[in-house]
Amino acid sequence: MEGDEDKLLHVTYPEDKLHEECGVFGIFSKNAGRDVAPLVYYGLFSLQHRGQESAGIAAAKGGNIECRKGMGLVGDVFNPETIGCLKGPAAIGHVRYSTVGSSVLENAQPFVSRFKLGSIAVAHNGTLTNADVVRELLEDAGIGFTSSSDSEVIVNLIAKNYKKGLEKALTDTIKFVKGSYALAVLTGDAMVAARDPNGIRPLCLGTLEDGWILSSESCAIDAVGGKFARDVEPGELVIITRDQMLSFTFSEKTRRAVCSFEYVYFARPDSIIDKVDVYGARVQAGEILGRESAVAADLVIGVPDSGIPAAIGYGRATRTPFGMGIVKSKYVGRTFISPDQAVREQAVSVKHNVIHSEVRGKRVVVIDDSIVRGTTSRRLVSILRAAGASEVHFRVCSPPVRFPCYFGIDTPHRRDLISNANSVSELRSSLGADSLAFISVEGLLESLGSPEIPAGRGGYCLGCFTGEYPIPVPGESG
Repeated sequence: MEGDEDKLLHVTYPEDKLHEECGVFGIFSKNAGRDVAPLVYYGLFSLQHRGQESAGIAAAKGGNIECRKGMGLVGDVFNPETIGCLKGPAAIGHVRYSTVGSSVLENAQPFVSRFKLGSIAVAHNGTLTNADVVRELLEDAGIGFTSSSDSEVIVNLIAKNYKKGLEKALTDTIKFVKGSYALAVLTGDAMVAARDPNGIRPLCLGTLEDGWILSSESCAIDAVGGKFARDVEPGELVIITRDQMLSFTFSEKTRRAVCSFEYVYFARPDSIIDKVDVYGARVQAGEILGRESAVAADLVIGVPDSGIPAAIGYGRATRTPFGMGIVKSKYVGRTFISPDQAVREQAVSVKHNVIHSEVRGKRVVVIDDSIVRGTTSRRLVSILRAAGASEVHFRVCSPPVRFPCYFGIDTPHRRDLISNANSVSELRSSLGADSLAFISVEGLLESLGSPEIPAGRGGYCLGCFTGEYPIPVPGESG
């Protein structure tokens, strides 16, 4: 019928998960004749889980920086022709999921600034808590902005200070900005990595046979044939050139506060962040959850993907058989073609389905990484019961998410966080589960313990669970 096409619109529904803002990746080769953009492309593929709204690569050759970026997944934005336009032995890339700034091309990264003294490109993961203040100061100084992104604030601040030299411009910039950041910076002859003084967002270094890699996660270093070298330390600035790698500490010793949600959900399980094995931490969280809140059951299943290692750990601790139980469609994103709201509300049914033969007639324990709005959890309980499960017990390998994040996670408003306004008993009733339990804060910290970062509140940011943040945060409204 005429006009029906107008009713079938791409609509975005509020997905029931927290989301990382983005991922950064870069390669610097000492071989001046090498083009590294294809390797950066593959590195971004390995970080695609950190952002699916836009992707970009900037490459430097002969003092000139070329950039290509667009909306969508890495494979949608780049093809052999666009990659072929990006020449040079150094390049940085970015995948984005917006928390500050809308999802439009103007906010896609890397940001490139061209000025009298040269060109510079910046890719940024995190959120600046004083971005509005810095933006206003730069605008008062006559500097224009083309986006609403924090990252353009950083690139303009570096450009403004560049006459002092690269090292001074970088240190002055990162001393001035506040909040969380993992930065990849590219100039005509150098690649730079910087991490905020609390180390909230992850960043690490790897090596190639002829150069260096920087990445949000170690899994991407593995993907391009590199070797993991070390994490960039909180408050560290690393400058890589053809002749040397220089390291500076730009801040006084501060409290390390790595984002605990990286281990719960964001990071790929094959990554190691600040010497903690993500997969191992998730398995151990499940073991601790089993120790804290065991229940008699016939089967334990994990909600794909990050709930599965915890379900394995829970099964080990409680001697409950582990099974698949729930299958996740790998091709469902945040946007659906839906004619009306009623159909959109069925989105979780498209994303998750139950293996009936596995759960029928059984007492089932479901392990998930978190509960945010509660819509996915409620639907999972419902479809498990419809598939014949005799009991459904819900276990969560993170504490209740009660507070917003200000450091680079897309968190719903406090009023939309179901654990903020409901007790565990009320939440269990709302979900329709036979029982519900979360891992304790102490249990989560125990799962993250390592010789380098002892289990304890001093090593991790727990703001979304406790409301206690490692640095001052802006006031909430509404």
